[in-house]
Formats: sequence, structure tokens, C-alpha cells
Amino acid sequence: MRHLLPLLLVAAPLHAQEVDLELVLLADASGSITQSEIEFQRLGYATAITDPAVLNAIRSNLTGSIAVTYVEWAANQAIVVDWTVIDSAESAAGFAAALLPPPRLASGRNAIGAALLEGKRLIEDNSITGLRRVIDFSGDSTGNFSGPSIAEARAEVLAAGITINGLPIVCLDCSGGERSELAQDYERQIIGGPGAFVVAADGNASFAEAVRRKLILEIAGDLPPDAILPAMATPGTLLADR
Repeated sequence: MRHLLPLLLVAAPLHAQEVDLELVLLADASGSITQSEIEFQRLGYATAITDPAVLNAIRSNLTGSIAVTYVEWAANQAIVVDWTVIDSAESAAGFAAALLPPPRLASGRNAIGAALLEGKRLIEDNSITGLRRVIDFSGDSTGNFSGPSIAEARAEVLAAGITINGLPIVCLDCSGGERSELAQDYERQIIGGPGAFVVAADGNASFAEAVRRKLILEIAGDLPPDAILPAMATPGTLLADR
């Protein structure tokens, strides 16, 4: 029996950690995004993930934890911060601190379909079990210049039971106020799945708030489906319906 013990230990299954939400943050790093905008986006996410309202949303869920990874996409995709379980202010601060220093790793023209499929792969290949699985896709256009089509990739992601939410960046380096059709393009072409929604960012002043609001809605998981929201809107104030 003593000789069998090592074998039994090796054969014992590894139980995946359970969290309320597996969340892939796919951030635009294509050629239209400058280095300062890369840094601004990362700072916006770092600020949002440590916001007290976001932390309260995490604590209020069943397991009191979420798993997050931050990936920049362009012609290629690059993991900036690998999967991190956030269940406290300390773990959120650790994720935020890891997000800011790395150099830009993705570049080139848009490959949105490939980015969505990479988000799916990252969710399916990790050792975490999420009660919900979401890809949070941000970008400043819906152009797709290489790799799988958006429609093909989106269908594959949704078939896997993964929701896609959108953060269209109408403009980072502007004063805001003018809204383009990008949010509607994201609704038609990008988002999908149960409760999918769009939160639009239309300037520096609204970007961090858009990210904060989007994280809260994703963590809470109780937004009515098919909503497009401006950064400062409440869930009941819809810009458009699908």
C-alpha cells in the first residue's frame, strides 16, 4: 500500500479554482493607437480594477472573486498580465501594478477575429472555472485586415458559451461630446451572448469612467441584454437597442 501512495497522489485530479467571472480584457494596440494612448489605456484599467465600487461588486458575488487577464491586440496578440485571481484590494493592486511597466508587445494593423479567438483560447486553456466567461473587447474601429473574419470568430466564441462585450474608443485624444457610429458598429459586429452590451468612451475624461462602469456591469452580470451605454449612463438609460 505504501508503494501505491505516490501513484495515487499523481493520479489524483487537480481541481480548478472557481470564480464568479473569467474576464479577458482585450485592449487595442494597433497602429492607430500611439504609445501614450497605450499607457493611458493601461492606466485607465489599473485605476478601474482598484476602484472601491469595482471591489465591492467582486465581493458581492457568490465566490467573491474574479479572474482577469489583460491582452493587447493588433496584428498579433500579447499577454501583458497573465491570469490573476482578484478577491481583495491587495490582489487588485497587484494586478494594477503589473499592468503599467511592460513595453508595448503588439503592433501592426487590426486582426479582430484573431484577437477574439485568442480570448477564447485563453479562457478555455486556463485552470480556472468561471461561473461566467466574458471577453471585454476594446478598440477604435471595426476594420479587420488579416486572419479570420469577425463574423467567423464571433460565432465560434459565442458557440463556446462566452459573452463578448464592447468598449468602442470613439476618441482618446479629444474633448468628447461628439459620438460616432462606432458604438452601433460594435453592437452589430462585435458583441454577443447573454447580457452583452457596449459602453462607449468618447474622450480622455470619460475613458476611465467607461472602464469602471463596464467592469462593474460585467462583474454584477445583471444588465438587461443588448444595451449600448454612454460612459456616464445608468443601466436604464439606453442609447440604442438591438
